Parts: sequence; C-alpha cells; structure tokens
Amino acid sequence: MTKEEFKKAYIDEVVECCAKPLDECSDLERYEALVSLISYRATEILAETTKRNSIEKPKKVYYFSMEFLIGKLLENYLINLGCKDVVEQGLREMGVELSDLLEVESDPGLGNGGLGRLAACFLDSMAAMGIPGMGMGLRFRFGLFRQRIISGYQIEEPDAWLENGYPWETVKTSGAVQVRFGGTIEKTFNDGKLGFIHKDGEVVLAVPYDVPIVGFDGRYTNILRLWQARNLHETVDFEAFNKGNYPMAMREKSRTEAITCILYPNDNSDTGKILRLKQEYLLCCAGLNSILQSYEASYGSDAWGELADHVAVHINDTHPALCVPELMRILVDEKKMEWDDAWEVTRNTIAFTNHTVLPEALERWPQEMLKELLPRIYMIIEEIDRRWKDSLRGRDDWHQLSTETAILADDQVRMAQLSVIGSHSVNGVAALHSKIIAEDLFRGFSALDPAKFSNKTNGISHRRFLIQSNPALSGLITEALGESWKREPGRMEELLRFSEDTGFLDAVARAKAENKQRLVDYISKTSHIAVDPQSVFDVQVKRIHAYKRQLLNALKILDIYNTLKDDPNADVKPATFIFSGKAAPGYAFAKEVIKFICSVADLVNSDPVIRERIKVVFIENFCVSNAQLIYPAADISEQISTAGKEASGTGNMKFMMNGAVTLGTLDGANVEIHGLVGDENIKIFGLTADETSGLAHSGAYRSQQVCDGDPTIKRMMDQLVNGTFSASGRNFWDIRDALLQYNDEYFVLKDLEPYRKAWRELTQTYQDSSAWNRMCLVNIAKSHFFSSDRTIDEYAKEIWKVSRR
Repeated sequence: MTKEEFKKAYIDEVVECCAKPLDECSDLERYEALVSLISYRATEILAETTKRNSIEKPKKVYYFSMEFLIGKLLENYLINLGCKDVVEQGLREMGVELSDLLEVESDPGLGNGGLGRLAACFLDSMAAMGIPGMGMGLRFRFGLFRQRIISGYQIEEPDAWLENGYPWETVKTSGAVQVRFGGTIEKTFNDGKLGFIHKDGEVVLAVPYDVPIVGFDGRYTNILRLWQARNLHETVDFEAFNKGNYPMAMREKSRTEAITCILYPNDNSDTGKILRLKQEYLLCCAGLNSILQSYEASYGSDAWGELADHVAVHINDTHPALCVPELMRILVDEKKMEWDDAWEVTRNTIAFTNHTVLPEALERWPQEMLKELLPRIYMIIEEIDRRWKDSLRGRDDWHQLSTETAILADDQVRMAQLSVIGSHSVNGVAALHSKIIAEDLFRGFSALDPAKFSNKTNGISHRRFLIQSNPALSGLITEALGESWKREPGRMEELLRFSEDTGFLDAVARAKAENKQRLVDYISKTSHIAVDPQSVFDVQVKRIHAYKRQLLNALKILDIYNTLKDDPNADVKPATFIFSGKAAPGYAFAKEVIKFICSVADLVNSDPVIRERIKVVFIENFCVSNAQLIYPAADISEQISTAGKEASGTGNMKFMMNGAVTLGTLDGANVEIHGLVGDENIKIFGLTADETSGLAHSGAYRSQQVCDGDPTIKRMMDQLVNGTFSASGRNFWDIRDALLQYNDEYFVLKDLEPYRKAWRELTQTYQDSSAWNRMCLVNIAKSHFFSSDRTIDEYAKEIWKVSRR
C-alpha cells in the first residue's frame, strides 16, 4: 500500500465511520477509523489462513492460559503488516499524528505479570512462524485492577479497559458453550455400559470473542479466543423487582457475570475460591468443547482416537489443569469412548508447563468444594487418582511415591500433580528451574519417567519488546544488519563485530540516551518527579513478592541515603532507582513493601542535598505500555530474587535485549544470561540455589546474628521502627519482624552486603563509557537466544510435533 493509497482509503473510512470531515473528528474517532481500516486487512489475512488450514489440515496448537498480556495492538499490527511508516507519514500529511492515536488505545486488562506477557509473546511467535494455533483465555471485564499509589499505599481501582469497547474483537455468539456448575450426577447402565448424566445445577453460557493475532510480514494470522460468562437466558426476578429489591432481581445476572469480571479474585475466603474455580473450569470447558466441535467438523465423529495427531493442548501453569478431567469427561461421557482409550488420547494431547517452585503457588483446592461445584469432574479426578496409585502398587517405594504424587491428599485436590499425571510432557522454563522441578518438586514423577521432563527456556517477542518498544536501537541494528534480523533474530549475534567500533558503540549510547529522556518525560508527566537523564537508571519492575526481593533493593537505597547523610561528599555515583509492579490485593506483606519503597522515596526525594545525587521513583500501574518505555531506558537490570525461587523471569530478557546490564543472583534465566555473556558483562552476587536450599533445610541461618554482626544492617533495622519514616506516617514492624523475628525466609540480610558491593562495582564501571557501551552491546547481541521464536521452535519440534510454515 502506497502513501497515497492509504490516505484515500483512510479518508473514505473516516467518512464511513464518522460521517464528518477528518478535521472535525476527535482523536478517538480518528483512532476508530484507523483501526477499522487496519482490522479489515487483518481479517483478510485471517480468512486466507483459515482457507489454507482447511485445505492442508495441519496439526493445531491450543494454548490455554489465564493471562494474555497482549498490550496495545494498533502499532503491533502496523509493524507486522509492514505499513507503519506509510501510515505515519500519510497521517502527518493530513495533520494527524499517529502517536496521538496510539495514546487513545487502552491496554487490555488480560493479565498481571510475566505469565501473561509470556503467553502473548508465544502467540506472536506462533503467528510469525506460521504455526497454526489459538490462544484460549478469559475476557475479564475489569482485568486485575488499575493500581494507584496514594500517600505511598497501593489503591486498587477497576481497570475499565472495555469502557469504549474493544475494536479488535469479534463476538462469535454461534460458538457459545454451556457450562454447568453444581447439580447432581445420575448413573445409568445401558447395553452393559455405565453412563453418567449431569442434572440440575447452575448453567451459564460461555461466549467467545476472537482477537486476530497478526504474524510478522502479515503472512499468517492466528486467533486469541476470549470467553465471557453470560446468563443462559436473559431473565429478571419480577417479584423482587416489583417490590423494589432491584439487586435481588438482578442477582442471577450479577452472579454469572462475576465469573469473568475480575482476574484473580481474592481467594482468602471460600467465596473467592469458588469464583476462581468457576473461572478455571469455564475456561477449560468452553475451550475444549469448541476445539472438539471444530475437530469433529473436520475429521468426523469416529476419529477421536486420532485426536492427538491433529490437536495439541498446552496448559500454561496449573490454572487450566481442569483440562485433564474435562477432556476425559467429554470423551467418556459424550463421545462414549472406553476409559483406557480416552486416557491415552488425553495424555497424548495435553502438555504442561510449570512456572513456579513456590509451594503456596501450586494450586490446591478443598476436595469438598470441588466435589460440590464440579461433581462429575471430581468423580473423574478420583478415578484418575485411584488408577494412578494402583499403577504404583508392588514397588518397594510405593508408599513414598504415592504420598508425593497423589492428586488427592490431605483433603485437597493438588492441581500440579493432576497436570503432571494427565500430560505427556512436562517442562520447566529455565535450566535451573527445570533441574529443580525434576530433582525436587516433581522428583517422584521424574524418577518414574525422566523422559517426560524437559527444559524450554522462556523467550520474549523481539518484535514487541525491541522493534516496537525501541525504534532507536532497532533502527541502528537494521542499519548494521539489514532487515532480515527481524525474522531471524539469531543474526543479532553478528553485532559482536562492532564491539571495538567506537562509532557504533557511541550510536548505541545515543539510542540509550534518547530512551532515557523519553522515560524522564513520562515520569515527569505521571509522577511529577524531575529525574536526571545523565544518572544511572537502576530499574526493578515486576510483580511485588517477597521472593523477588524488592525489599533488598529498598534497603540498599536506604543504606546509600545513610552514607550520604553521614558524608555528603561520599563516592556515590548519581543514580535514579526506578520501581514498578503490583501487589496482589490480598498480599499484605507485598503491599507493605510498596509502602516502604515509597517511604524511602519520600525520605530521599525530600532531602535537598541527597536528591541532587540520587532519586527514587515508583511508577504506578505497571503494564505493557509503560513497560515499553521502561525496558529501553534501563542501565542496570535488577534481577535479585532469592536463588532457587524464580522459575525464569522474562523481564531480565527484555532488559538485556534493550542493552541493560544485569545485576542479579544465579536464579532463573539469569543463569543462562550469565552463560551467554560471561563474567565480564554481568554482575552476579549472593547465595546460589544449592546454598539457599542447604541453609533452609539445615536451619543454620540466623538473621539476628547477621544483624548483630553488621552495624550498617543494625542501623537500618532500627530505622524501620524508630521514627525515621515518621513523615510517611508509620513504622515498619511487619518488615522488621519478617527479617529478624521470623528469620528472613528469603535471605535478604544474608545477601545484603554482597549486593551492596556488587552495586558499587557496577556503578563504578558505568563511569567508563567505552567499557559500559561494550557491555551493553554484548548483552544486545547475545539476547537473540531469548527470542520467543527460539522457544516456540523448541515447543513445536519437541513437544507439540508440529511444523512451521
């Protein structure tokens, strides 16, 4: 499409959509007209892809995930369709700035953290590589929440991302699926076969909304299907309504719509647990039913035994674990397969990725709750569990294996065990993580079937988080390597030939400076804090959790504050410390850490001397859009989780790809980063995973002894409660107790001194611009390993057994 062709088509679309001249339209109307024009092309490609698939009938991948953080799509589409420059220039000639229209679009509220961003990257790579696939998720009306920071406290507000509709989606009412909760199970016996009929209970309608995912170069388009809960029949309680009891009159509608209202409702109560279970089952039931309807239309009603030859179902963590019993329910109860045949099909169809080693994050549901809410599903889980235990009998270690691997134990349904037993493949997401799940978390399963376990180190979309997020750097790479690196990220390795090229290294530095100024402007606009773009940008952005150790970072800053307070001329390099991330609404300690970070920020930023040396910023409401400003601007990437706790991380990859240098522990994918760039291009500190595990099991660690032996730490522990933060209106006894009284579960104090030392050394290196720019270039060049194209290629070849086109 030429510029003139675009301008004519856009003016025609404005007239069609808005019925008035372009100069009389609002930015929202101009945005909607542009979306209408671009989505028409996306729909054309989707139709071409669908036609090709119907002829070729390739094996198709269905990726189930509770989160899909796809971010704003307009710019992504323009880049992947290869028309961004044409559109931007054409609009400018008509007096419209593309950047203004991009600001109109809302971030879809479809996730929280790395899990959702990973799933979105995977969809991007699958479409770019021509792997037929579909994402299966839920259409949350208000997402997780919109975070505001008021007086240092996290305040959760509804994320009304659907307020103006969502122009990229298409509702597919004809594909709606009925989902049943509660009720009773009636057994039947006909023609010598036992059958089951699910009666009564609550029936809701899951309605699919399809969002096209356009692949790079616009050759293929896949679908993200989002399910929304609705009433089976529109109804109202007239008796209650006529009595003026309007909430009671609408209670059925409200109860149903609550299922897809909020992502991750607080599950500290039984009511919250039930709502989460409803969400997870609705996703699995609706998704699988739609898959099998499509499969039957293509292959007939007698081809269920070959399902795994044509369909791959992947469950992203344990949220979609109910895919296992739900697929069994459909095959046994509805398709009338024998149990053993159905079980072989189910296991050969489903694969499972584990994303955590934290026991509290491995989902478990009360048996009675699941039995009452999903009676037939619970019966199937019981049978799977019984047959699994029977398969272990006769072994000398039967009791131990049964205890470790049972699905039903301690009145709980253990979803991780269900996922492992019901899948043909189980993978971790970084080398260290995969080692831990095979040797510790799932050691019983691994001992029985080691070939079932593998590693698939996570990846990120270089198109979203480099090409789109960092045009200055990606333009420089294109000048050096040509266009082909965008499709073949492995070519980024060739950048190493410029490692002694002063001109190229200076250009890398100029790109970084441009990105830092862009973030400075954003911080000034949103946080009203003036930041020095010449200072080192030390950044930690991720979900707030004790094991991710934002607290360690905040204590380091408090120590720097103390150093400067004692000696204003101390050798501390100018630095801006940037935090962002959300705490789960029910996670009190994480919220306390946010308040502490903000209190340290107030202490630093209000001091007229110290604020000229360092600044602290907490950017509220971390999301894909502001992440795309933050990653390119970072100098230091803080990846400081307790070793052995982080599965992989993907933020570390995004920072690396944008030229930040990692300051971190040997945890998650940091291990692979270290292996790729070498000691000289990363700063590693602290305990290893083996050391943290050893200390945890031996009980040898005593945080109070560490405190007593280090006056600097003792001073900070006292500051938590002695009124140092009185201006923020509180002390921090809970944090102090966690570190001292409860023995510092995540080894914050143990790692604090090596962390401070590593930070000082790294910021000293930053003063040598030539050495630093070379470190940045090495990280950029080596980051190609973390492209999600590489990850998806491994999944496709080794787990899904599908071919790229």
